Amino acid sequence: MPGFRSRLYRDDAVVLRVQKLGEADRIVTLLTRRHGRVRAVAKGVRKTSSRFGARLEPFGHVDVQLAEGRSLDIVSQAEGIALHGPISTDYPRYTAASAIAETAERLTPVEREPTLRLFLLTLGAMRALADDERPGSLVLDAYLLRAMGVAGWAPSLRECAVCGERGPHRGFSVPAGGCVCQRCRPPGAANPAPATLRLMAALASGDWAEAEASEPPIRRQASGLVAAHLQWHLERELRSLPLVDRT
Repeated sequence: MPGFRSRLYRDDAVVLRVQKLGEADRIVTLLTRRHGRVRAVAKGVRKTSSRFGARLEPFGHVDVQLAEGRSLDIVSQAEGIALHGPISTDYPRYTAASAIAETAERLTPVEREPTLRLFLLTLGAMRALADDERPGSLVLDAYLLRAMGVAGWAPSLRECAVCGERGPHRGFSVPAGGCVCQRCRPPGAANPAPATLRLMAALASGDWAEAEASEPPIRRQASGLVAAHLQWHLERELRSLPLVDRT
């Protein structure tokens, strides 16, 4: 349209995903601090002469200037804040970061809808993976549990999800919403070890001392329950979760 002038805006963002577009461009999916999830075209970033191609890689924290477009916005400037390069060189951390990025994208189905809590949660998880001070699988499960809390899907871990009776309870039912007492336990409910539910509660609340003291079999059982709960609410599987290296 003649006379059309794009509005510029600036924000900081976590890069969730990049896709090739044509011979030199990319579509970049960003989770921004103030504008929610945004998809934008980064022109020429696949050329060796690109000024900011290396700054728009997955999992990085960037400061971007964008121009509003009719369908996709346009990246006009990009500066790296923390690019988290070590994540991409370590398979366990890379797969955990991929699952976090995919979850963040699935939990923001409406573009440009601000979600500051999810942005801060995603940013913190990427920083934790880059710092490599905690096991990546625990960082991922803590993120998934807290992200479900942001979405309103947090599993009940201390009270019966049906009647509210204080636990601990031995049953866990994804359709019922988490832990269930013996009276409310539906057919097919899982029977996780008490330590598994304690680990999930520790991850959800940020009790890293208890979480890191857990044994590998307990971590694997907790991961299975967390993944099942998330994917039941999403009504579809996450492509990246089966690839996560939990060794």
